[in-house]
Amino acid sequence: MTTMKPLDIIKEKSNMWIFGYGSLVWKPNFAYKRSKVGFIKGYERRFWHGDTFYRGDKENPGRVATLVKDQEACTWGVAYEVTESQMEDSLQYLSMREVELGGYKTEMVEFNPKEKGHSVLSAIVYIATSDNPIYLGPASDEEIAAQIATRRGNAGHNIEYLVRLAEFMRLYCPEVEDEHLFSIEAAVLNIFHDCGGIKPPDQKPLKYGAP
Repeated sequence: MTTMKPLDIIKEKSNMWIFGYGSLVWKPNFAYKRSKVGFIKGYERRFWHGDTFYRGDKENPGRVATLVKDQEACTWGVAYEVTESQMEDSLQYLSMREVELGGYKTEMVEFNPKEKGHSVLSAIVYIATSDNPIYLGPASDEEIAAQIATRRGNAGHNIEYLVRLAEFMRLYCPEVEDEHLFSIEAAVLNIFHDCGGIKPPDQKPLKYGAP
């Protein structure tokens, strides 16, 4: 893993890849040429980061995903290819969304496409670490679920973030058992069981690959 500033990458590349493992898998909101489903090694996805803007507020922060180092783990998501003409706007948007408002920092990782015969790619990823003031850290599945079930921010309910991510994993990575993600989803569903349950928000799933 290498730490680099996005502006340094622009100087060196005519295109770049951005790896998303949270809301970026279903709501990138920036221009890109194509996308690939795949994974990075050495990290596990955890709902340990706080969100005081998109899925919560300062008094009641939401819970969103970050990556935690684990040499035996891998995290699945989507990598987006951004061309030279798209780079500046895409990175400015992501800097506001992920860094300034989200509290994440950028790293370089190796992305492994799911499709056979495709080479490993270098990609930018946004990670929040424990030195961030809104980092919430570990908690039981039930505690995390209780927070997610009651939080809402400028982008909507915290539940939507969780359910859409779980939906992505089932649709595009059905062979992968993401125990942390699915255990929290089950705990949230259990909270709402007496109310008739909850269902994923009505939105067509993204199609990944070349346009």
